[in-house]
Amino acid sequence: MAELLFWPALLLYGEAAVGYFGDARRPGLAGRAATWGVRLGWLVQTALLGVQASRDDGFPWGTWAASLNLFVWFVVGAYLIWGCRRPYRLLGLVVMPLAAVLLVVARAGGGTGVGGRSHYSNLFLVLHVGLVLAAFAGFTLAAALSGLYLWQERRLKRRETTILRRPAPSLAVLDRLAGRTVLVSVPALTLGIGVGIVRLVSRGDRIDALVIATLVTWVVWTGYLGARAAGWSGRRAAYIALAGFALVIVVRLALPATHFG
Repeated sequence: MAELLFWPALLLYGEAAVGYFGDARRPGLAGRAATWGVRLGWLVQTALLGVQASRDDGFPWGTWAASLNLFVWFVVGAYLIWGCRRPYRLLGLVVMPLAAVLLVVARAGGGTGVGGRSHYSNLFLVLHVGLVLAAFAGFTLAAALSGLYLWQERRLKRRETTILRRPAPSLAVLDRLAGRTVLVSVPALTLGIGVGIVRLVSRGDRIDALVIATLVTWVVWTGYLGARAAGWSGRRAAYIALAGFALVIVVRLALPATHFG
């Protein structure tokens, strides 16, 4: 059943990605279709996660691939809070292709099926994995907002004739939303890391590359908040956000085998 739900979720996310591309060229029907693709795809993926939760003996997202599946769900869910509004459709052009690709990667690793019980406790996984993934989803959205900020700023400087045809939030709104998203995400990551470190110390486990990379990611995003408190905003803050997102990609894709093995 879980595998059967994967395909419609992927197709709907893919339709949304294509629809947002079409909307960027000619705003209108394609954008509305893409928005419904996001909504329906997220509901189907929610059903997929529900099947995994009901059939698995314990927390079903304790492996790297399964946690990637959950991460995609968090990212799309965060985008749905306000991202489907017409001015933010360009944001979907960044978020939805990424969601579709990562969902395919999760399936390739077996993260969309039903597995056995994890050797970690359910409480630890809910607190550690859940909080870290929620924070990373927030960082992903903040980076997308920052990328849209830089793109919109360039359009304004070039005085492009199409700027009124493609509605987008103002630079001030994009900058403020990115900052608020990070402000919520950093405490979640802090708590998630704290839970992981407590378990690491209590069990006497060694610190691996993924733990170090996660701590570096925390430092960068905490530095982002510090820079904003010091008066940094706009382009400079956006560049820090994109650098922080590069670390998120490293933590989610490049190093997990050393940690989940």
